[in-house]
Amino acid sequence: MASKIMTAEEALELLKDGDTLGVSGGGLRGNPDYLMMKLEEKFLNTKTPRDLTLYSVVGHGAFDHRGDSRIAYPGLIKKAVVTHPDTNTELREMIGNEELDCYILPQGVSVMLLRCIAHGQPGYITKVGLGTYCDPRNEGCKVNERTMKQPDMVKVIELEGEEYLMYKPTPLDVVFIRGTTADENGNISIEHEANWIDYFELANAARACGGKVIAQVKRIVKAGTIHPQQVRVPGVMVDAVVVCQEWEKYHMQNDNTPYNDVFSGHIKVPFQKASASAELKAPMNIIERRAAMELFPGAIVNLGWGIPGGIGAVAEAEDLIEELCLTVEMGVFGGVPGKFPNFGSVVNADAVVSLPNMFDAYYGGILDVCFLGSAQVDPNGSTNLSKLDDRIIGPGGSMDISTSSKKCVFCLGFTAKGVKQEVVDGKLRIIQEGSVKKFVNKLDQITFNGVIAGQKGKPVVYVTERAVFELINGVLTLTEIAPGIDLEKDVLQQMEFTPAISKDLKLMDARVFVPGVMGIINDYKS
Repeated sequence: MASKIMTAEEALELLKDGDTLGVSGGGLRGNPDYLMMKLEEKFLNTKTPRDLTLYSVVGHGAFDHRGDSRIAYPGLIKKAVVTHPDTNTELREMIGNEELDCYILPQGVSVMLLRCIAHGQPGYITKVGLGTYCDPRNEGCKVNERTMKQPDMVKVIELEGEEYLMYKPTPLDVVFIRGTTADENGNISIEHEANWIDYFELANAARACGGKVIAQVKRIVKAGTIHPQQVRVPGVMVDAVVVCQEWEKYHMQNDNTPYNDVFSGHIKVPFQKASASAELKAPMNIIERRAAMELFPGAIVNLGWGIPGGIGAVAEAEDLIEELCLTVEMGVFGGVPGKFPNFGSVVNADAVVSLPNMFDAYYGGILDVCFLGSAQVDPNGSTNLSKLDDRIIGPGGSMDISTSSKKCVFCLGFTAKGVKQEVVDGKLRIIQEGSVKKFVNKLDQITFNGVIAGQKGKPVVYVTERAVFELINGVLTLTEIAPGIDLEKDVLQQMEFTPAISKDLKLMDARVFVPGVMGIINDYKS
């Protein structure tokens, strides 16, 4: 049997002009950054390969020149099928500059399409994306002008009298995946990784297409010495294994950490009573603290990117961790999820599963409540977190999660750009108002459809630092304002529309605005 262990240069010869390249990971978690660096190096030196299509299930970057950003060059990439390009600075700029075709899919849909490829199915059928920018009656996942001229990837179908979207798969020619250890036969284990990600599904989809699988690892061991239950990708599915040089730099556990035994689950540490619950750096910590009051005993929870990522630290400080189960879509149950740049990595996790298995659980209705970010809210309670002005952000897994969760809590600052606020004596004071309104008549893009949520009677809450809204009978309704805030000047005048106002309008819980532990756990016991 020919050796599968190659140099990066040898392995990259498997990638040809015009190929579709699938890449594993989320941020730098599971991202084969060494292979990406070597591919960049080859292109800059030889101008080959050219005209690749990039298929990225999550979002591979860290707001700098790592991950997928390394290969974001005109000529190298002609098309991208992605879910969260915001962290890939150069790729996002190429999309905005109309330098490549780009389709942005929901993250759960994207990973399920890998299964469709492997199964030979024509597409993935789901209600995720109905009434949003993914719906072909809107943009159909096309996010710049040049892509509008390209074939559709999504269509509306009707089954048993109900509407669904069918997303079409993208066949893969070559995939880059990652692991910790490979044996001489190419069997891959992931004992140092923080997440399972989508390694097997990418490899399986590529093999079904007659494609090639290249794995980046930290080390090689003798054939047959990896315990079979630790193998995540069997060697028969792997064509090339590349050992990463300088793994501390090019094989990082997440965007910030070369390696930590806690994130890989090999050890557990005492909870630290995180200081976040005691901080009041308005508006972010106020939002985190008020949003945490939507938690309840026994809840299975998703924490999304951005402000929601800080709710785990509040729950830890409030001794709530053992009362509920926090999850992140990277495939982790329990423990305390980290905020950026450690988002996706978890301290003291109970269980780690693959990315597609996590979405299987989400689609199955396991979530009691999800906490998601938002950039805009409209009068119908619809939200936008995927595009702001000309900045193409992408929804990540938010669309799949908000569709399947029993309750949604959106977290956002009330205004943006220049806003200055402070908490004094338990009251919020606006020092300087932001120039950008977040509550607008028309969204830049629809990521969550409030009309559909209202028709289904889904509970939806919108938490800001100065006001809380709820979707009541399909109407965005103001239900709480912060102490110290003037309803007319600080809330209504800073919105492009006038919301319904609850007859029982009340002040936000005073504990939110007093530094220190709020004692939410006592509310559970009362």
